[in-house]
Amino acid sequence: MIVKKLHEVGVRSEHAYTAAFASIGLSFLSWATSLKAEAAGLDRADRWGIFIGEWAPTFFGLGLALARYEESPEPSETEV
Repeated sequence: MIVKKLHEVGVRSEHAYTAAFASIGLSFLSWATSLKAEAAGLDRADRWGIFIGEWAPTFFGLGLALARYEESPEPSETEV
């Protein structure tokens, strides 16, 4: 299970939520940078912004899954 493995290596729901909010800012930043720095125009800037913007829902989903995992009781050795 991916969520269990992430939790075992130290990733917590707060980390995923922070990454989600950071990716929202990064999406705007990449859009603005691509718009100003590249001669490709608005279309390319929009694609970069949308690409980075897709990360936020993924991180929010991982945050919710990790939060549920953190709240669930640990299975005892006899149940496993």
